[in-house]
Amino acid sequence: MGVRMFRIMRKFLVNTLCSKVYFRNTKMRVISVMEQNCSRRNYSSPSGDVKSLRSVINPHISRIRNIGIMAHIDAGKTTTTERMLYYSGYIRTLGDVDDGDTVTDFMVQERERGITIQSAAVTFDWKDYRINLIDTPGHVDFTVEVERCLRVLDGAVAVFDASAGVEAQTLTVWRQADKHQIPRICFLNKMDKIKASFTYAVESIQQKLKTKPLLLQLPIGEAKTFRGLVDVVTKEQIIWKPTSGLDDGKNFEQKPLLEADDPSLFQEAQDARNTLIEQVADLDDEFAELVLGKYSENFDLIPPDKLRSAVRRITLAQKAVPVLCGSSLRNKGVQPLLDAITMYLPAPNERSYEFVQWYKDDLCALAFKVLHDKCRGPLVFVRVYSGSLKPQSAVYNINKSCTERMSRLLLPFADQQIEIPSLMPGNIALTVGLKQSATGDTIVSSKASAVAAARRAGRDAGREKSASDVESLLLAGVEIPDPVFFCTIEPPSMAKQQDLDNALSCLQREDPSLKVKLDPDTGQTILCGMGELHIEIIHDRIKREYGIETYLGPLQIAYRETILNAAQATDVLDKTVGDKRHFVTTELEVRPRLGERATTKPVIEYAESVTEVLPKELQGAVENGIANSCVQGPLLGFPVQDVDVTVQSLAVHPDTSHTMVSACVSRCMQKALKKAGIQILEPLMNLEITVSEDHLSAALADLAQRRGSIKEIQSRQDNRVVVAAVPLAETMGYSTVLRSLTSGSATFTLELASYQALNSQEQTALLQRRMGLV
Repeated sequence: MGVRMFRIMRKFLVNTLCSKVYFRNTKMRVISVMEQNCSRRNYSSPSGDVKSLRSVINPHISRIRNIGIMAHIDAGKTTTTERMLYYSGYIRTLGDVDDGDTVTDFMVQERERGITIQSAAVTFDWKDYRINLIDTPGHVDFTVEVERCLRVLDGAVAVFDASAGVEAQTLTVWRQADKHQIPRICFLNKMDKIKASFTYAVESIQQKLKTKPLLLQLPIGEAKTFRGLVDVVTKEQIIWKPTSGLDDGKNFEQKPLLEADDPSLFQEAQDARNTLIEQVADLDDEFAELVLGKYSENFDLIPPDKLRSAVRRITLAQKAVPVLCGSSLRNKGVQPLLDAITMYLPAPNERSYEFVQWYKDDLCALAFKVLHDKCRGPLVFVRVYSGSLKPQSAVYNINKSCTERMSRLLLPFADQQIEIPSLMPGNIALTVGLKQSATGDTIVSSKASAVAAARRAGRDAGREKSASDVESLLLAGVEIPDPVFFCTIEPPSMAKQQDLDNALSCLQREDPSLKVKLDPDTGQTILCGMGELHIEIIHDRIKREYGIETYLGPLQIAYRETILNAAQATDVLDKTVGDKRHFVTTELEVRPRLGERATTKPVIEYAESVTEVLPKELQGAVENGIANSCVQGPLLGFPVQDVDVTVQSLAVHPDTSHTMVSACVSRCMQKALKKAGIQILEPLMNLEITVSEDHLSAALADLAQRRGSIKEIQSRQDNRVVVAAVPLAETMGYSTVLRSLTSGSATFTLELASYQALNSQEQTALLQRRMGLV
């Protein structure tokens, strides 16, 4: 005890800084369907047992929680969400991912594959708190879904498989939450699974996520013996006991943990509580003062409420993460998790959003997801940050610079909705009637309101802002990664081309990571996506939802091009159209740009002689010409990245149109790129394979044939985790090969790492394939 008190006192004397934490905004995504679906369910309980969605409370902002569930694929996100709905009284029976009858996985594709594809929102209440919860996908192809959700959430629950600990996608979503500065709690799921290890999972959180876990619970038993947990804060044990053959987790016994019951568990809980108190005192000055004062002699006397308040402050400041455990599939540990969400995660008014002060009490909302309903048209999900939304009101979209009328407001419950009369700050809901709004758009009450907010923001920054600066100044959108796969998509006949275009337009609005473009040479429609599964799902949705049997060409890799050397080129355009002479001469210099972050946007500079004489209205035409020539490289037509451009000279006849200036500059740019020498870049993927010791050598031998480089081989319980880098072109059909090599026991994840240069032999082979010579 003396050593512990000395440690706390030393920290308290040294750590006197009070830090103020500012949070960025966040973005997310949700779902809708029809109320009558609930009548189709085969309910096992009396109908009176289930709450109506109309009964959802509308509490003060301090009792609202906007929460996301995030994790690696198959960690148990959807199952955990399903249990939360059951215990809060909004569904009559427990759905199962394997049976395809969960509330939040309602798409046909989700139920067939047993995975989450679209994030789904549910609204329910728990002990006088209103919880807006979003279940997000775990597959790397749909990582933009997680990004959208985190953009508008206030807190998150990170779910872990207790037998695997931190996995590849766990790291990805954790980094996304770090970027948006979101407080989170950890839930170690699957404690009933064979090889589940509470200690191993906690250690992996500490080592791989570089965070401090605060153990608020201990499991009673592990794997098959898991039957309950110990609340470290109150030193109570919670044991789940099935009654009359129905093990739905609603019946459990909560009682004080006594030394006579289980001496070793009592001592473990005592040690865990003392460690927790040390950790909290080390991170929170107010609690350290309390510990050093009246409770310095006996930590057992510290009231649980004081300890919980301190844990909450630490969680909101993101100094550490509370850790809880349970088994969602076996219906254990979910009710305490719901309590922890209300106790430790922030309310909307506890997050600091700088832009809210500029609006005062005017409306400021963010559209974060769009769905298309065949009857009602586009359904737009919005998060309200300030002011309020009401049906039949006009709103102004800053990004699109247009006014729209919203007809109805709906409360989401996965694929069902209930109409509501208004939406207050901090809430999430679904709107009907917004035809133009898309993911990332900022919605305000009127153009005058946006201009006034921009002026206030300009005064805060010490300078006047114009209305045109509003968009860049206010709500940030979602960062959409560039697609890595593409293929052609063809309708069954030309008569269906218009229908296909409409379907793709709707899907693009729903999914910003999907890109559609036209091949200028062949006129074919090109579909660009984040992976094989992503494109497969889009193809399936076009068939099922829009009734169009499309044909996909072979999947191709989205390569890029860059230049090897510096080069200069000149070009002259002299054309007479009608009675006007269009005359332009230009000279450009291109150089390879050395920087850590790759970008396809060229960095444009002007020589002094050009800057002095170039009119501002022509500058846009010049930059447009340069940018257009970088969209399609001179070698294979892929985007050109990492290029610096200097405009050395530019002479323009007074009658010359801007289009002609752009055309001349673009042609000159293509000449310079060809002179500089083109290098093809291919996408390099981070690959993580979890494989047993028996099949490790076969997996490594196969990787060597795929031009893969092994970074490290880690141990995870009895398995090995191979971390490698492999070109995307070598991963086509890899899942089938890996399954056959390892008798179906191995799993893997892929994530785009960067673009790397092809060697001369590979580049020559690629050129020959593209030109049809091989």
